[in-house]
Amino acid sequence: MHKAVIIGTGPAGLTAAIYLARANLEPIVIEGPEPGGQLTLTTEVENFPGFPDGIMGRELMNNMRKQAERFGAEFHRGWVTSVDFTNRPFNLSVDGMSDLQTESLIISTGASAKLLGIPGEKENIGRGVSTCATCDGFFFRGKEIVVIGGGDSAMEEANFLTKFAAKVTVVHRRNEMRASKIMQDRARANPKIEWALNTIPVEVLAGEQGVTALKGRDASTGEEKVIQTDGIFVAIGHTPNTGFLGDKLETDDTGYILVKPGTSETNIAGVFACGDVQDHTYRQAITAAGSGCMAALDVEKFLEGNRVHDWSITL
Repeated sequence: MHKAVIIGTGPAGLTAAIYLARANLEPIVIEGPEPGGQLTLTTEVENFPGFPDGIMGRELMNNMRKQAERFGAEFHRGWVTSVDFTNRPFNLSVDGMSDLQTESLIISTGASAKLLGIPGEKENIGRGVSTCATCDGFFFRGKEIVVIGGGDSAMEEANFLTKFAAKVTVVHRRNEMRASKIMQDRARANPKIEWALNTIPVEVLAGEQGVTALKGRDASTGEEKVIQTDGIFVAIGHTPNTGFLGDKLETDDTGYILVKPGTSETNIAGVFACGDVQDHTYRQAITAAGSGCMAALDVEKFLEGNRVHDWSITL
């Protein structure tokens, strides 16, 4: 039986592993099919503190893993298919491994950006295709870019990207958008934003240097057109990676794990959540890492037999 198991190896999970390993709790870390999480799909990371010249996303994640291993964290490749929360120790069923029993569990499985599933999209992530404006917008200074989506997040990203881009074209498959009126009005008032509504994205076109254009199809006439662009930001939402949990943990309507305010505690004692799996607002490497630290410290207190946080109010 183990004292602590961490599911997920993005910035949150790896930070939690570093802290728990330094506390001599010998955490077991389960890596999924994408060790390092979404950051490994990013090219250069320029906004993570401590790297004035930037660092490649994969290198940053590899360094964090080495740091955790240095202090004694143990990594296993596998896919957690289910967790039995009925009794402690909790039992984890892991594809490719024997079942694991643990006194505490940190869930840091992240959230996956929804993609369109069109040719050229996945192959060009990091080569002009992005799912994070705040991560990659800086690299498109003075360039023309496309934002795909019709919700609030698409409008927010389009407005944000005009800080860098010369022109932003919003592409949406319908004439009407789901975004709130205030977000639409704000985007329509922005002189740098143009519109390609009723346009279905068909293919991402790219050359040796990366993305060159988006091929689209008119939803009414079927006519194809090509939008020249230096970058494509897909803003159609994220899906938290919580399917393996069933309905055993409390989540919001979109599946993000709910934690008690100011903590990493879930509704089940001994189970903690950190990173993008419980954060649909910030979704940054640095905020994920910070929440991973919180989760590790909460686990330490829990295993020591102390209440993680005392919610009583003394008058």
